[in-house]
Amino acid sequence: MKHIIKINNFNARACLSILCLTITSLLVGCNGNKQEVDSTILHEKAAVISQQAQISLSLEIWPELDIAVKTDADIEARVRSLLATMTLEQKVAQMIQPEIRDISVEDMRKYGFGSYLNGGGAFPENNKHATPADWIKLAENFYQASIDDSLDGSKIPTMWGTDAVHGHNNVIGATLFPHNIGLGAANNPELIESIASITAREVMVTGIDWVFAPTVAVVRDDRWGRTYEGYSEDPEIVRAYAAAIVNGLQGAVDEDFLGDEQVISTVKHFIGDGGTESGDDQGNNLASEEDLFKLHAQGYVGGLTAGAQSVMASFNSWHGVKSHGNKYLMTDVLKERMGFDGFVVGDWNGHGQVKGCSNESCPQAVNAGLDIFMVPTNAWKPLYENTIAQVNKGEISLSRIDDAVSRILRVKIRAGLFSKPSPENRPLSGKTELIGASAHRTIARQAVRESLVLLKNKDNLLPLKPNKNILVAGDGADNIGKQSGGWSITWQGTGNTNTDFPGGSSIYAGIKQAVNAGGGKVQLNVAGEFKEKPDVAIVVFGEEPYAEGNGDLDNLEYQRGNKSDLALLKRLKAQGIPVVSVFISGRPMWVNAELNSSDAFIAAWLPGSEGNGVADVLFTHPNGNVNYDFVGKLSYSWPADSEQTTVNRFDEDYAPLLPYGFGLVYGADNVLTDDLSEQSSSKSKSELTEKALFNRSAKAPLHLFLSDEKGSTELTSSVLALKTIAVKTTDRNVQEDSLMVSWKNAGIGSIHLTSAFPSDLRAFNEANGVLSFDVNIKQFPSEAVVVEMSCEQECQGSVDITKVLKKHTLKEWHTINISLSCFKTSGTDMAKVFTPFKLTSAGDFSLTLGNIYIKTESQVDLTSEITCSES
Repeated sequence: MKHIIKINNFNARACLSILCLTITSLLVGCNGNKQEVDSTILHEKAAVISQQAQISLSLEIWPELDIAVKTDADIEARVRSLLATMTLEQKVAQMIQPEIRDISVEDMRKYGFGSYLNGGGAFPENNKHATPADWIKLAENFYQASIDDSLDGSKIPTMWGTDAVHGHNNVIGATLFPHNIGLGAANNPELIESIASITAREVMVTGIDWVFAPTVAVVRDDRWGRTYEGYSEDPEIVRAYAAAIVNGLQGAVDEDFLGDEQVISTVKHFIGDGGTESGDDQGNNLASEEDLFKLHAQGYVGGLTAGAQSVMASFNSWHGVKSHGNKYLMTDVLKERMGFDGFVVGDWNGHGQVKGCSNESCPQAVNAGLDIFMVPTNAWKPLYENTIAQVNKGEISLSRIDDAVSRILRVKIRAGLFSKPSPENRPLSGKTELIGASAHRTIARQAVRESLVLLKNKDNLLPLKPNKNILVAGDGADNIGKQSGGWSITWQGTGNTNTDFPGGSSIYAGIKQAVNAGGGKVQLNVAGEFKEKPDVAIVVFGEEPYAEGNGDLDNLEYQRGNKSDLALLKRLKAQGIPVVSVFISGRPMWVNAELNSSDAFIAAWLPGSEGNGVADVLFTHPNGNVNYDFVGKLSYSWPADSEQTTVNRFDEDYAPLLPYGFGLVYGADNVLTDDLSEQSSSKSKSELTEKALFNRSAKAPLHLFLSDEKGSTELTSSVLALKTIAVKTTDRNVQEDSLMVSWKNAGIGSIHLTSAFPSDLRAFNEANGVLSFDVNIKQFPSEAVVVEMSCEQECQGSVDITKVLKKHTLKEWHTINISLSCFKTSGTDMAKVFTPFKLTSAGDFSLTLGNIYIKTESQVDLTSEITCSES
């Protein structure tokens, strides 16, 4: 077997790995152990190393950390003793982390999973309004099943992990703190440590052991939907905060480390999630290794040095290699060079994105250094079985399994899980008075105050005296769900009302309290209407809640194509009413027009459940003295244009509208004028590149499905047949580059490309874009054929292409181009398209389908374009 490999300043360890891989399919491992290795695995490993060989790697870039938690000989002896008693099945079970919606207590008793989680929006018994007692009961039941050795022979306690990312945010009534972007503006590590300590206490009330926080992403492109999960665009704040949060969650190593009021922390997502190209969630980071360390690793330096016991692998790739399968980063850098001796947990089926893997099988991730598979859905069982089989076949060494399980056991022992009482009997368990406690809300209210950044204050309009007649307007004014953003009870933060936040306060509620106490008048009207002309209007508006890739944008213009909030501001200004804008957002946005129409403008970020903290700063004390001044400073640069998405501190051509560290205080000179340019330099048509949806295969993050009246089934092989529709891959130009689809005259069937996260297609629509695809019709349709593009329920547009299809010649290839405006006109919101292509029919019909793209008009031959009138 002959290989030609390009090596560019590649380190000796990597060279040795390449040599090991190229010898033979009987791999003699670099440690001298002879193992049978599947040839497919060999080729995939070689491909990963080949990709990494295109960049310069140097372990010397990474520090050898002085980690606060030192090796303990007694703990290590106990780990070895436990490990020696375990079967392979028990060991692999420790590495499997299913989700509460996908396992039963009996599953836990049978398999003895090392851990389990509740994802965002998952609750005991699927009840959003589950009480703390319900959470405790579930924790107790799973714990008791894990130590019951009657079926699996194991008494090792399990541990529950949860996304408590701005407080215990899945539990009704918990204290919700500002999201990280706001905390970054506060730049107060002591406050952050207090917030983390409170979060740990509220989590412990519900019997949960482990928190998936802090996120230490350093965000470089604000189009990313997780921008608000980062503290800053610069690692300066992130490093200090990571240490503070780890200390707050876990307790200081020399004081209360992992005691009765502490939880295991997770520094995430390793590594480079905030630096993906174009801000694409789960995308590709192309930073040099030096920048990967200097920019994206500083949170790990802070958090690991403080003693964080777990690290979560990231969805993103680094130079094309998925982090869940990157041995150099997970093992060579993190574990060996930096000295991390805790465990690495995966993210939500992230292992399934590794080249050659699926959710049900991924030896590559284990070999790369992943210790725990986060495997929601029913994929956990085949993954468990396949991993055992892969060890038995030599695809995964037993020594790697032992290393992973040793790390898990080490953390469990350090956390006292073998010696602590069961969840319902722990000191804080069931003390529901701690959930949303007044003292906790006081700290959250302080965090709100300190997170606010004053961007504009014309003629020193602020602070307001509370004896005024105040109009409060905007759809964010009395909306705790909107001000809390994503990861607030539900995953996306949607579907909530104020009643879902008992004990919390909206921004309006805080204003009302302040004005009533000061002898003024307050009127709430979302549309900005009034009976008595107010002295001033406070308008609260901004982004709707979102989480992860659902928040990805293609530029930063606020309310692009639908300027309803700007219209409200302009109307109030035209009536001679001074306007104070309170802007809710998960990132800096291009709001020049809104700034021009505001006398004062506050970046409030996502303040969480304690909206009354906003009024604390806006209003003086009734005696006229300043109550609280603004202290927040921008930890993200504010863009001067909608396309200025990667403006970051220390850039060579740094020219933001407002720089990193900007923030007015009362009495300071106003900086912004009322004549900022309102002309967006949105990408020209020539700058847009065509977007492939299907080219030989569905393009990530899209997946291909067939659906009928029973639901949807993903195409995971070359053939799939439902009652009404069938598909198989076929050859056009190259092997299996097209799809042969047939309808069976048995009811409605569809083939569609869908993603868990939406795409922002507004730029293509503005460039007169089209949905383009090739068809070769084998049999004309006997029923209507409809192409649909949809965002969510009741948010889809469709075009009937039956007549167009019948104009074409059978058994010849044709290109169909459908104007995106057709879909927009008939109901599609182009800002958030989940399903960009869906082909539906009934009756008898068959065709071959391929090359599905979104293109601009300049990229296609428009002679076959369908206009809305033709449809």
